[in-house]
Parts: sequence; C-alpha cells; structure tokens
Amino acid sequence: MAFNVTGKVLELGPGFSSSLKLLPHKTTSAGQYLANSEVIQSYTALEPNPFMYGGLQKNAEANGFRVKFDRNTIADDTVHDTAVTSDGLIPFDIVRGTLDDPGQIPQLVLDNAPYDTVITSFSLCTAKDPEASLKNIVRLLKPGGAYIFIEHIRHPPPNDPLLVDGHDIDGVFWSRMQSLFNPLWNILGHGCHIIRETGKTIEQTPGWESVDYRYARIGGDILSYFVPMAFGKAVKASD
Repeated sequence: MAFNVTGKVLELGPGFSSSLKLLPHKTTSAGQYLANSEVIQSYTALEPNPFMYGGLQKNAEANGFRVKFDRNTIADDTVHDTAVTSDGLIPFDIVRGTLDDPGQIPQLVLDNAPYDTVITSFSLCTAKDPEASLKNIVRLLKPGGAYIFIEHIRHPPPNDPLLVDGHDIDGVFWSRMQSLFNPLWNILGHGCHIIRETGKTIEQTPGWESVDYRYARIGGDILSYFVPMAFGKAVKASD
C-alpha cells in the first residue's frame, strides 16, 4: 500500500511513523532514496506520546525531512531539531497533541493549515473522541483535499461487499471475539479499540465529497483475525 500524498501534509498519531516509507519517494543525485520534495511541501506530525519522538525523528530524517519540535507543546530538552539544514530537506514539524477537542488544537497545527492531505494510520482506534477528530480533519483540510486512512475496525459481517477478495471469513464469530478481548486489548494496546466501525464513522462525517474504502486482513496469523482494517480515501467537498 502506498500513500498518494501531495502538498502540505498532516499526520495524526504517527507513533514512530513507519508509514513514511509509503510516501512518494525519489532517488537523489547522491543515490539516496528520499521523500519527494517536488510532491510534498511540508509535513506536520501531531503525536501525543513523547515516547515516540526519538523514533519519529529518526525515521523522518532517514526519509529526507528536516525535523523541528514545536516548543509551545514540547518542553523536553532531550530532543533537538535536525542539526544539518539543506534546501533539499522537507520541513517536518513534530507537535504534541490530538484533534479530540476543537478548542485544544495546537496553534502550530492551525497555523500550518489548510492541508492538502491528512493521514491517519492506526490512530483513530486510540482517539478518545474519533468523531470530533474526524470533524477537525474536515475542518483542517483545504477544499478538495484528501484524507487517507488505514484503521483497525470491528469485523464486518460475512460477504460484506467492501471486503477485499479472499478476505471473507466468519465475521460474526470474530466480531464476538473482538468484543470479548477488547478490554484487555485496550490496556495492552495503549488505548486501542478493536470494536469501532471506523469506516462507517468516516463515511458518516459531514463535509465529504466522496469516501472510498475497503476492508481487509493483513497476514494470516491469529492476530490478523483480531485486527482487520478499513483503508481508503475521503475527499473534502469543494467550496
């Protein structure tokens, strides 16, 4: 799976942001395979967990970004901005916070808006208020902007038309298993919920021109039966 992002990008809850490798890349004259600065103008990473900042910065720099920490939300003096500056590096702001509360959105996230692309990758499952987060995603996108998502979900019913071919299993049984294990999963997964119908929630959020998504399982081990996912893209309505 690749993220077809453009322009100014906002990612919610990126963690270590292993998803950066899915961005458009190009090989430089020096032979480095880096995020394509001709496609991506800037990147804002809104991450509430300070534990993630070291790995997030490492991955960002490895992919051709120049990292800067938002000192209005991150007071930790053990993290430092990227030391080497270059015209070829894409600006990458790391900001502490969430979009759960419209009155608490960090100022830098607002200043960098509107965004051409917003990404969530297994982050709405941990959001305290995913409906509020989605409303704020619509708010922060420019008209015609794209929201790209891949999220944990409750198992869809058997033969759901949105299931990717070959991924049809006993959704009724595994949905019940998810309900049984969700309280423990929520603890072990740092607040992750595996019983949310996030695809439907995205589709029902006002402000979209179109929403296109599918359901799938990744991998064939027992874990994949507990964490199926919805993935796709929503486009904000034009003015």
